[in-house]
Amino acid sequence: MLTMIPASEIIIRLLLAAVIGGIIGFEREVHGRAAGFRTQLIVCVAAVLIMIVSENYYHYMHSIDQSLRIDPARISAGALIGIGFLGAGVIIKSGFAVRGLTTAASIWIVSAIGLAIGGGLYLEAVLTATITIIALMVLRILENRIRTLRFKNIIISSSVDDNVEDQVLTRFAETGFHVHSVDYEKNRDSGELKYHFTVSVRDKNAIKEIFLQLSSIDSITYVKVFG
Repeated sequence: MLTMIPASEIIIRLLLAAVIGGIIGFEREVHGRAAGFRTQLIVCVAAVLIMIVSENYYHYMHSIDQSLRIDPARISAGALIGIGFLGAGVIIKSGFAVRGLTTAASIWIVSAIGLAIGGGLYLEAVLTATITIIALMVLRILENRIRTLRFKNIIISSSVDDNVEDQVLTRFAETGFHVHSVDYEKNRDSGELKYHFTVSVRDKNAIKEIFLQLSSIDSITYVKVFG
């Protein structure tokens, strides 16, 4: 005979979700992310509640008519789709950089942890939460040590065509930059030449170095590094 989930079990599941969601959310909050402590906690608790409602609805309908074929996972599947929209809201693209992907992923996995807790899969939920916390906190240290390829846009302006491009390309080569493309722009009234370089480099300290070197060239009147 299928029975409804006991009230004591519901309380345990909701409180465990609040603790786990709060811990993961706290890590995001500390690092100034949009979806922080409260958001992650609420998402995890909401996922648990959705799973509890789904299970209890299944038990209730089955007690009325045992011939009914009801899939309790359909409500939870819809919840994951809804969480996807919430995660998309924290993803921001600025130039070559895409920010918020880790926070979006944490929202998604927090909802999955909540569904596991709501389904009574405590070991799976706690183990997944532990892996998530390690990925967010411990692996961050390793990630910061990896020399990743950094893409940048560099715009320079010059009032005279004094082999400026050749000088800039030489400085790029000396500091380890790889030039992917160059765009040109000229103001016919003022005679100002503008160069737009798309470059990449692995050494983050080289970005400031190239900015200072380009600023020191007398024929260059404007320098902007962004991306």
